[in-house]
Amino acid sequence: MKAYLLHQAGGIKNLQLEDILRPTPAAGEVLIETKALSLNPVDFKVRPSEEVLTMILGTDERPVILGWDVAGVVAECGEGVTEFAVGDRVFGMIRFPGHGKAYAESVVSPADQLSLIPEGVSFEAAAATTLAALTAWQVLSPRVNAGDRVLIHAGSGGVGHYAIQLAKHLGAYVITTSSAKNRDFVLSLGADEHVDYRETRFEDVLSDLDFVLDGMGGDVLANSMKVVKDGGGIVSLPTHEFEPAMAAEAEARDIRLEFVLVASNGDDMKQLASLLKDGTLKVHVSRTLPFSELPEAHRLLESGRTVGKLVVIL
Repeated sequence: MKAYLLHQAGGIKNLQLEDILRPTPAAGEVLIETKALSLNPVDFKVRPSEEVLTMILGTDERPVILGWDVAGVVAECGEGVTEFAVGDRVFGMIRFPGHGKAYAESVVSPADQLSLIPEGVSFEAAAATTLAALTAWQVLSPRVNAGDRVLIHAGSGGVGHYAIQLAKHLGAYVITTSSAKNRDFVLSLGADEHVDYRETRFEDVLSDLDFVLDGMGGDVLANSMKVVKDGGGIVSLPTHEFEPAMAAEAEARDIRLEFVLVASNGDDMKQLASLLKDGTLKVHVSRTLPFSELPEAHRLLESGRTVGKLVVIL
């Protein structure tokens, strides 16, 4: 089978399409014939740095196969797998300790990290509703309640466009930031208010928020502290450690200031599958590319201008 191998960290050119042996599923695992895969910012953030690759993937072995988001057809079941059968359409964020090796024509996954793809949902839409949607669900579902005023930063992005919909599903009043050109898009997802971050400082027009989802870090995180109420919450996806002064302020104001790392979880995937099936969750795929152009997908994602999700089809 063919897969994109990264023999050493570096630029996009380091992603090399090569022939390798097809993996064999162990007990509790299934082999998936990949039909579509999705990319996330973490993909291009880990690619250039050996140190970050080793930290995120949990191994210093090289070459590595990047990627976490897969949708496809079960080709083989390992011992003890009873929930799925050969021919089933499945999707999930695959994560062993480290990486899922999704940039490949066939992928092995723990069965308990997958869900069946609902009827009527394409492989492309399913692949897109994995890491980004799981992130939004795992952040919001235990923290947001009906009636909460919630701010979603970068609402037109991968995580953001799911977070708007899921926050509305949970009964929140949703405010989001994006550029003016994406205003209609984020409002179509259910956002109640839009702030054009290029023209308006959100901290000048917002206050008394129950919860903020920060996908940017830096000044955006610092200014989010100004708009969340005492006793509220902030989750920052890119910020692993908080400045001591910010942490002290959060403690003094009883603000739950957290970093959340998404986790592969089959039960959560089933929740997302249900929301896809009933139309609560809609997927925006801005562009699909063939497997032969996966490096181009890295370039597009790295530009920072992607709306919704990028998907590679096989």
